[in-house]
Amino acid sequence: MVMTTVGADSVAEQGATPGASRGTGSIIVLLMCASFVVVLNETIMGVALPTLMKELDIAASAAQWLTTAFLLTSAVVVPTTGFLLRRYTLRALFITAMSLFTVGTAIAAVSPELGALVSPSGGSHVFTVLLVARVIQASGSAILLPLLMTTVLAAVPAERRGSLMGLVSIVMSVAPAIGPTLSGLILATFDWRFLFVFVLPVSIGALVLGAVRVRNLTPTEPARLDVLSVVLSALAFGGLIYGLSSLGQVAEGTEVIPVWIPLAGGVLALGSFVWRQIALRNTERVLLDLRVFCLPSFTVSIVLIVAVMTALFGALIILPLYLQQVLEMDTFTTGLVMLPGGILMGALAPIVGRLYDRFGQQPLVLPGVITLSGALWWMTTLDASASIPLVVAMHCVLGIGFAFAFTPLVTAGLGDLPVHLYSHGTALLSTLQKVAGATGTALFIAVMTMGSSAATPGANAGAIVEAGTHAAFTAGALLSLASVAIASLATLTHWRRQSKERKIA
Repeated sequence: MVMTTVGADSVAEQGATPGASRGTGSIIVLLMCASFVVVLNETIMGVALPTLMKELDIAASAAQWLTTAFLLTSAVVVPTTGFLLRRYTLRALFITAMSLFTVGTAIAAVSPELGALVSPSGGSHVFTVLLVARVIQASGSAILLPLLMTTVLAAVPAERRGSLMGLVSIVMSVAPAIGPTLSGLILATFDWRFLFVFVLPVSIGALVLGAVRVRNLTPTEPARLDVLSVVLSALAFGGLIYGLSSLGQVAEGTEVIPVWIPLAGGVLALGSFVWRQIALRNTERVLLDLRVFCLPSFTVSIVLIVAVMTALFGALIILPLYLQQVLEMDTFTTGLVMLPGGILMGALAPIVGRLYDRFGQQPLVLPGVITLSGALWWMTTLDASASIPLVVAMHCVLGIGFAFAFTPLVTAGLGDLPVHLYSHGTALLSTLQKVAGATGTALFIAVMTMGSSAATPGANAGAIVEAGTHAAFTAGALLSLASVAIASLATLTHWRRQSKERKIA
């Protein structure tokens, strides 16, 4: 697919100045809708994992790769979006991203037939085709979210960004949250591949509509791609996520290679990548300009976003397994149980955005992080006797905490960046968000597997999964305490600074 560039003068002629462009609102809405659909697919496989494990005869540590591979691919592709957003037009990137996502969705929808062509008797080949399809989907998905955030930052006045970012946070957080619900509702009546069959016409519609309506709203420049940076980025993030995702296989004794090898390789590649970006910081070849971390508000926001996204994705992968394997719910009931939390998170996001525009982030983030941590500690009490209202309440409290923390963190972290670092900031945020999601998925599954292995010998299947669930949520709750400490320190520092400024005034 050919991409074309335009200069800054062309952008001005099209009215790309913030707040001045005719049709800007409709383009942003289209970007939001398309992004919602593709981000939804990050967690849509969660409820389907038990079904796929049974039909394809695969273990949980293998099945979770249908989510982890999606996030891993995104983490590899997203770092390049800083370059892509500077080099290519909004229209070209949108069409490319939606085309990739649509092709991947189509392959996933017909994966049983394609798997049968490879080997008429091999269920494992269906899994392989499905995994490839998820990788292609993720290649397109990875471009859309940075594209959306950069467009909002460039085209929306600062005083309205909180409200708009509240809507964007629906894409970033609510879409993954309701993925399990949608999955459960579909699986109650249809085969698992209809998770993709129903998404396909929506994806095609967004692609066609975007080809007609989307035009450029952001300036481009003659940026150059540093191939070595791309390779180091892929090795770094790919190695770290692969290593983390293999922890579950270690607990089962089925790891292909020792887990320390990809982890060590990822750490070394990450160090080399950072060194390379520092060396290129004053050139047009820099892939990710790490000077964004010189801004304390961005750094603190990124750290907290990684923490809360790890908790959210971990909870969203464990809860469906607990509901189906411990409480013995069907997929339809599982989806309904997780629906109220997703709806509540979506309803709160724009409200929190407006509160941010009025009060800023400090009165919102700390209460949100504390609430999220409390929800995770509450979830450690889940057992075989838990009632449906109790689980719904826990999930809703988790959603409330996430909503109050996430939107202010994203808006403040990106909004404080200078204009020329917008694309780098959104690329870094999206990259680390994907890494956090993959880490949460892998970490919770790994701890759950190890907790299940340590269950009382001779216990029934439900009791074994219950032990694993308790271990996973305990690990998540302990990690959440670090978020509370960081948010408390940031809030205290802010209040002290404000107090000194008032005394000087």
